[in-house]
Amino acid sequence: MSAFTETALLKKLAELNSSQQSIQTLSLWLIHHRKHHAGIIKTWLREIENVPESKKLIFMYLANDVIQNSKKKGPEYGKEFSNILPKVFSHIGETCTSDKLFGNLGRILNIWEERGVYEPKMIADFRAKLNKQNHSNEGNDGKRKNEENNKTKVKRSRTSSDSDDKNTALLFELNGDAEQSPYLPLGDPPEPEELIKALVKIENSASSDAIVRERIANLPPEISEISCLNKLEDKDAAKALANQVNEAVELLNDYNSRLAAEMEERTKLASMLRDFQAEQKELLVQAEKRLEEYKKKLQKILAVQKEIRDHLSNLPDLTQLPDVTGGLAPLPSAGDLFNIH
Repeated sequence: MSAFTETALLKKLAELNSSQQSIQTLSLWLIHHRKHHAGIIKTWLREIENVPESKKLIFMYLANDVIQNSKKKGPEYGKEFSNILPKVFSHIGETCTSDKLFGNLGRILNIWEERGVYEPKMIADFRAKLNKQNHSNEGNDGKRKNEENNKTKVKRSRTSSDSDDKNTALLFELNGDAEQSPYLPLGDPPEPEELIKALVKIENSASSDAIVRERIANLPPEISEISCLNKLEDKDAAKALANQVNEAVELLNDYNSRLAAEMEERTKLASMLRDFQAEQKELLVQAEKRLEEYKKKLQKILAVQKEIRDHLSNLPDLTQLPDVTGGLAPLPSAGDLFNIH
């Protein structure tokens, strides 16, 4: 994970786009550097106030991703964002006109309310500030107080309908339904040792226990067939069957519990692998950029090296110069000069 600097943050915000990968990658980086949360949010606020209207929604998607993903690591981002979000929603409500923007921000607020990200009273305040100019928080009608703009807005709504659909799809991809979200937020990437430990643990999971599976496969059929009860001839046979059934129930309950635990472990492992892969992709991009940069530096240094060699080859060899002293006596030393009377 690259080191945090404000310059690096500004560059990443400038390169941010509406793709899921772009938002996830930057969100992961911000959460990793959460100890700088105050400076990060201050820079984010300054930039969202200056970016074009079309990019403000992307900044809000990023904020949403960071707020929701960072909850398990600590409350820093959620609390810090709650201090500046009223100003952000006021800014958007006062300066923006896009139905698409207001509609999707309204959906973000709905998701925050459903998931309890912020208190209902706070979300109501966000909505009030966002709808200051009578924008619809769902973006269905997009009407404003000034009726003379209605025709223009209808035209703009038609021409941007495809874009609206794409952005709505992106919003659900990023946030989804509170219970059936197709997108699981990225968390902090695991350490390699932690990932290896989880992989080894899966190797010894319940589904890999061939001995228990064979015991289950070899259970007598009469313990699961009610019709076999009619074949019981005496009390001893019934007791024997009851013991077999009890043992089978205990065996299956234990194995089912192990399988359920394995499912949870595999879900956790899948998230770890996804987070680890996302980090490795980012590190790969950074390594490729760094390699390209150092290749260029190497070419420059090699060029300087060649110039130095060419220059040295053109310089005269002082050892080959003729003796210009003509056998003259050496000059007196400083001591000899002071001893002259």
